[in-house]
Amino acid sequence: MTLPADYAERVYAGVLGKIIGVYLGRPFENWTYDQIEERLGGVTYYVNDRLDVPLRNHLLVVTDDDISGTFTFIRALADHGNSRWITAEQIGQSWLNYIIENRSILWWGGMGNSTEHTAYLRLRNGIPAPASGSMALNGRVVAEQIGGQIFIDGWGLVAPGDPELAADLARRAASVSHDGAGIHGAQVCAALIAAAFVERDLERLLDTAVRCIPADSVIAALIADIREWHAREPGDWRLARRRLVERYGYDRYGGNVHMVPNHGLVILSILFGDGDFSRAQAIVNTCGWDTDCNAGNVGGILGVRNGLAGFDGPLDWRGPVADRLYVPTADGGRAISDAVLEADAIVAMGHALAGAPYRPPKGGARFHFSHPGSVQGFSGGPGMVVENVGAARPGAGRALALRYTLEAAGVATAMTPVFTPPDALEMPGYALMASPTLYPGQVVRAAVAAAPEDRAPVECCIRIEIYGADDAIESLDGPCGSLVPGASAELAWRIPDLGGAAIARVGVAIRAPGAAAGTLLLDRLAWDGTPAVIFRRPAAPGRLWKRQWVNAADHLPDEPPEAYRVMANRGRGLLITGTREWTDYRVKATLTPHMASAVGLAARVQGLERYYAVLLRQDGRAQLVKRLNRDIVLAEAHLEWELGRAYRVELVVEDGAIRVAVDDSLRLEAADPDRSFTGGGIALICEEGRLGVDAVAVDVIGD
Repeated sequence: MTLPADYAERVYAGVLGKIIGVYLGRPFENWTYDQIEERLGGVTYYVNDRLDVPLRNHLLVVTDDDISGTFTFIRALADHGNSRWITAEQIGQSWLNYIIENRSILWWGGMGNSTEHTAYLRLRNGIPAPASGSMALNGRVVAEQIGGQIFIDGWGLVAPGDPELAADLARRAASVSHDGAGIHGAQVCAALIAAAFVERDLERLLDTAVRCIPADSVIAALIADIREWHAREPGDWRLARRRLVERYGYDRYGGNVHMVPNHGLVILSILFGDGDFSRAQAIVNTCGWDTDCNAGNVGGILGVRNGLAGFDGPLDWRGPVADRLYVPTADGGRAISDAVLEADAIVAMGHALAGAPYRPPKGGARFHFSHPGSVQGFSGGPGMVVENVGAARPGAGRALALRYTLEAAGVATAMTPVFTPPDALEMPGYALMASPTLYPGQVVRAAVAAAPEDRAPVECCIRIEIYGADDAIESLDGPCGSLVPGASAELAWRIPDLGGAAIARVGVAIRAPGAAAGTLLLDRLAWDGTPAVIFRRPAAPGRLWKRQWVNAADHLPDEPPEAYRVMANRGRGLLITGTREWTDYRVKATLTPHMASAVGLAARVQGLERYYAVLLRQDGRAQLVKRLNRDIVLAEAHLEWELGRAYRVELVVEDGAIRVAVDDSLRLEAADPDRSFTGGGIALICEEGRLGVDAVAVDVIGD
């Protein structure tokens, strides 16, 4: 597999197309064609304002299963060594790692009603994929619903120009929860995306994709019919829609949201929209049914086919989105994301599959703005407008232009979320579970330059906004640097202790002694280093200090006597925070078990099934374990167990070594020869009972 020269940018365009389509179609999901025509008069652009859901607030950029599943399940590839031979069983294991039951990604509609919920319960009950999604076990109607297609875009994006590989990967991924037509539709979408990297002709794209599924399948027949209708009346998509309803409608294909009719709308919209992004989105969204799912698939396919230029025109598709998306899972440090970050992760996987070296833009900076139009969630405050611009000087990459207008002694800011932003605190539908991506002790670095045409020097600094007393937003600035016109600077600031408060946003602030106007170029912004943070209840706590932990337990009361009271009714419950960028560190906490079968502390946590942990068990054992879909005991010793006793526990992860101390007397040490987890956050663990903790500290080893 040879990677196209514009691979990274086309992946970014595919990710953008996916999320734009989902955001566009979500407000009227599952409306009928007649309802859409009557209430909206057809859909040609975001309709949020017409439904009392204004643009540029959290109800446009929302949590959505179509987005969360798409950019979560593809992580199975990286988690399993980027092998093109990844199995359905391994992808199913990733479901169990990332999904928090009844809270994230899936529609939790019940066994035999929600296809994905049914498959999840099969997996939880020990039935591996692909049996978990099989028609033999779940029946034809459940197995052939739309979910296999919804989550499939990433498998096409990692296989540019190789539709056969994309379709085969999609088959394995979709079979975790689907079968029959539920898999074939997914294969077609993935193959179309992969082929679109090297082919623009719609008919040839469809020829290629259909060859990847059985010739006698209903999906193949459906596509053939739509192509025939298009050949006869290429300008009348409404007639084609009526024919689709008559031959492949919901009356023939039952369940809640069947693959067949909705796949038909995807193909119909691409063909009758002549591959144009705006026209295809207007058709697929006006047609109704599962609008956000269908519009997302159309957007992903055409995003790759047309590239970023496909979003240009009189309609501003990208501005209201600003690249932002949410991916709430058990890996909370990856929940606050953007289209560039997700594209970077997919591009890295694509390079690994192709056996090609990968050099991330600007040394791997989190915010690098390397693609035309990318803003990565940055927005300007009063007196500030942000815009992606080309290289300001030879050899420089693209940058974010911060165009400021300052009143006397004023300040202008450009910020981006690193944790749940204020406008998303009361998210409808799927709750936004997230951990911050930036913590005290880490060093934030920003490369900035003043435009040569500016008239006066300005001061620039890194700024963070935190959830302070009673969750009110408070601003803190790092050291300021003065920039004369044409000068550049590297800013650095180690984030101080914040008393348990969570960081909400990061960015830059610009000041001048008097009125000023000009442009500051932000080339990149990133952070590194081990956190030095104590998680505890702040003096004036509010709610957000605790919401920076992802709750994968059964109960987490708001105001218990302890800072954290974690309860699990059955099995193992976790309370998780941190990010995969944390590598070598020490975590300490005092654990008090109350009627628990086991309590523990985990490090390098990458979800529910991937971490190192120390477990204190009721049966009198202290265990150092590697959790990789099951507990693998690396070391153990006798423990004097007592309910209500406070155990001081320290867990250190350093390179391939893991060390434990309990009450400064019991010590365990082991090495993981496989080095399964090189980075990840932390977690409190409770099994079948209650755990109390007042503070959790993370810091540099040896401090």
